[in-house]
Amino acid sequence: MFKDIIVGVTPTGIEDCAVRAAMEFARKFESKLYLVHVAGMAQGWGSIETLEPSGETARLRERIATDYGPLLADIPDSQIIVVPGIPHSEILRLARKKNTDLIVMGPHTREYEETRSQMWGMAGSTLERVSQKARCPVMIVHKDVTCNEPLFSRILVATDFSEQAECAVSYGGQMARQYKAALTVMHVAEGGAGHGEIVDRLQNEYGKRLDGISACGFEACSGKPSMEILRMGQQTGADLIIMAHHSREQDPEKAFLGSTVTQVALNAHCPAMSVNRHFDLRCGLMYDQAGKVVEAEALA
Repeated sequence: MFKDIIVGVTPTGIEDCAVRAAMEFARKFESKLYLVHVAGMAQGWGSIETLEPSGETARLRERIATDYGPLLADIPDSQIIVVPGIPHSEILRLARKKNTDLIVMGPHTREYEETRSQMWGMAGSTLERVSQKARCPVMIVHKDVTCNEPLFSRILVATDFSEQAECAVSYGGQMARQYKAALTVMHVAEGGAGHGEIVDRLQNEYGKRLDGISACGFEACSGKPSMEILRMGQQTGADLIIMAHHSREQDPEKAFLGSTVTQVALNAHCPAMSVNRHFDLRCGLMYDQAGKVVEAEALA
């Protein structure tokens, strides 16, 4: 299903769970796997141009290879990439170049982001910026993931009825069909419409495109979105939560501060996935934005 995977790494090892998850996916799907570290945050703007000629990127690559090399031994199509630059820009650039199906990322410490903000004057974490702008799904992993069979059996999709959220619902539908998984689509109201009205709207807007999913339900609740999504994830036993990243916020700098996706991803009991654009799975049945099959391919 995932043919080309990028996972962000740092020498600190804080994203170990994300790296191990990406490796598991690569083994399961015989994917190309790229471990990517973007150097420069610790050194500052002035030294970025000298990182490559000074040999610093080569030393960092060797350090990462020492840490992860044994785990990559049974992933023949894997590569460690260390480049100087701005982390989110380089990860997004490489994802476009490799036409990746999935970007996997782990959390960053508050100290890391505060240092980065003071040094470069940038609000928002690498994780949030990549999640917002990536052309492929971004999975955030902060706990160990076990590749069960099927990989996902209960999927939760949260929608705010925005255009980006429609893409998240469509992708959730594709995943549910691929794995014959149970699918729950939910909306968190912050006032106004009642429970029944919201459920009716969910069914009217998404019901037809989710036809064919045997276990598909719609839920409505009110409260703080991140808390309600986390609660619903626990209640449904979800092993994957899918959302569109801060889709309603017009000011990107405000959106970077405490986005719902980030709050959910860093506190959920399972991986969370950010989907902002329509994206088709690269194996199994293919679906259009209305959820209808448009062609069939042999499973990889």
